[in-house]
Amino acid sequence: MNRPGRKIITTVLLAALCAAFLYQIGLLGMVVWFNFRNPANTPIMQDTLHALRAEDPDARLAYEWVPYDRISTHLKRAVIASEDSGFIDHDGVEWDAIRKAWSYNQRQADLGRARRRGGSTITQQLAKNLFLSNSRNYLRKGQELILTYMIEGVMSKRRILELYLNVAQWGSATFGAQAAARHYFRTDAARLSAGQAAQLAAMLPNPAYYDQRGATAYLRSRTATVRARMRQVAVP
Repeated sequence: MNRPGRKIITTVLLAALCAAFLYQIGLLGMVVWFNFRNPANTPIMQDTLHALRAEDPDARLAYEWVPYDRISTHLKRAVIASEDSGFIDHDGVEWDAIRKAWSYNQRQADLGRARRRGGSTITQQLAKNLFLSNSRNYLRKGQELILTYMIEGVMSKRRILELYLNVAQWGSATFGAQAAARHYFRTDAARLSAGQAAQLAAMLPNPAYYDQRGATAYLRSRTATVRARMRQVAVP
């Protein structure tokens, strides 16, 4: 390759690196913003609403922000027990859990089974919910990890959990603890009982499925397991 050609390639690569760096700086700025401001919606909410309106133009999401102190401690314990028992102590990523989930999913795939296990922490799930999408590819996962460390570096565990409980999907069109409490139990997030909280936490891996099919045998079993673990976890 001649010298002008190498120079062009070098310039393009430097420009791409600068653009990627500036993009990450922009995301860091948004992380700082969300440390002090509550999100009106998320990319996953927008994608969900778009899909719902393809079937029903009048479709709407159920979503209502509630502050941390107005969310039942039962739900905080249940979600940590179900989704991320090491939440208080880790730095955002549980690499051992990711490796175990990868091995489990490979075995399931080899056996032709559809069930999968996630290794994501609450902080990783928040990174995905706030900034990304439900798509599955290595580029998105890499960006999720970068965002996870940004979030852990900027936010307290209490703020991370507050955000997660308010933007997590809990049904086909239901987002956040308050909307979930109203939708399933006709109560407020602050008044959820231990059993109700355990059921909501058990639904998180597949909320739209349980929204449509109700309390399946597996969901009841998983709810009992979550409830038994709740007393063993601390909340921020």
